[in-house]
Amino acid sequence: MTSFRSEQHEPVTSKAQLIATLASGCKPKDQWRIGTEHEKFPYNHAGLTPVPYDGPRGIKAILTGLQRFGWQPVLEGENVISLWQKGKGTISLEPGGQLELSGGTVTNVHQTQREIAEHLAQVRTVTDELGVGMLALGFTPNWTRDDIEWMPKGRYKIMRSYMPKVGSMGIDMMTRTCTVQVNLDYASEADMVKKLRVSLALQPVATALWANSPFTEGKPNGHLSLRGKIWHNTDQARTGLLPFAFEDGMGFERYVDYLLDVPMYFVYRDGHIDASGQSFRDYMNGTLPALPGQIPTVADWFDHMSTAFPEVRVKTYLEMRGADSGPLDMLVALPAFWTGLLYDDQALDAAWDLVKGWTAKDRDTLRADVPVQALKATVRGRSVQDLAKDVLALSEAGLKRRAKKDGGHDEGVYLAPLQEIAASGITQAERMLNLYHGAWGGDVAKAFEQFSY
Repeated sequence: MTSFRSEQHEPVTSKAQLIATLASGCKPKDQWRIGTEHEKFPYNHAGLTPVPYDGPRGIKAILTGLQRFGWQPVLEGENVISLWQKGKGTISLEPGGQLELSGGTVTNVHQTQREIAEHLAQVRTVTDELGVGMLALGFTPNWTRDDIEWMPKGRYKIMRSYMPKVGSMGIDMMTRTCTVQVNLDYASEADMVKKLRVSLALQPVATALWANSPFTEGKPNGHLSLRGKIWHNTDQARTGLLPFAFEDGMGFERYVDYLLDVPMYFVYRDGHIDASGQSFRDYMNGTLPALPGQIPTVADWFDHMSTAFPEVRVKTYLEMRGADSGPLDMLVALPAFWTGLLYDDQALDAAWDLVKGWTAKDRDTLRADVPVQALKATVRGRSVQDLAKDVLALSEAGLKRRAKKDGGHDEGVYLAPLQEIAASGITQAERMLNLYHGAWGGDVAKAFEQFSY
């Protein structure tokens, strides 16, 4: 993905600069890339408990062990908080110790598959030595909030304090969820708007197809994607389906206006300064209570952009944010699914035809229903299962036209697990619930045996 960070220390003196950061992401189709991110839960083999940061078998030890593969440490104070490697992206920590790979930018999904497989093999090499496993679910099946140790990152301390003021489940989002995301490019402002509208409308379909979080603290929680439900109760000011994106006049400036309305979390100046609930508009005017008399830099703006959490986030690219994490084949399926829909003009046009008649109420109702009903939810009289079949057909055709082949197969080969879910109408979550009520004998700990990397 592209970056505007070369001018990160430049002061922000006008809204036009903020608009320019988004416009800087525009690039011709032959330069479009794919970037995939995924999270997983580290756990101790002994006791299936969360892994703390410190200690001989802790998160820090995992990050240290991965350095044998060429990853370089990034420190916050004396703590290793992430790793980076040129061309391969970063490995970072979510608040509850979830380990995230933000991969490099690649040209096709075959490369994504190899990237994720290599990463998981490296992690497995290190964690096997430490007696640690990695769980591939969207929500922890049996841990409580109190079981989980927070990672030593300054921004998380600020968010931990702020989250309960604006929603009932923000702490759960931070510590007990895992997702898989894909980042995709746009050619122009109009292309961004079209892709944003299609992907926002269809994000609940992704939530249904990837639904993988049916347990909380040892028991079924009444949801198939509890992770999806949690986002409804995190912070209404920075989440959701962005209804304004479907209105006339949508463009980079309108998204910037939205971001300016999103309350801040922090400013970074040799450490994180608490600015939670304060206004970036005030910051631009030099009246931010946390830093009176100072104005932001472009780097501050990028930090602020990262604290908005809509179902699709606009940066210098588009982030698809609606899916639970899961097994390797489901991690690779996500970039395949969205690449086929958004990187082929014919597929994108056809996908827009499917959703352009939906109202804001249709979209909101669908988003609310899917975490519980998944493929059985309906929109305008159609089940999500039927809709998913149509969308998958469009994606498969788009990938076929892209004709990015490896070993004789185009990227459509990675849609196979989704096609099976759509055909059967049975999500990963429902399969786990069937096991829970059957072979597992009501013991969710069995999930660690069957759904680890």
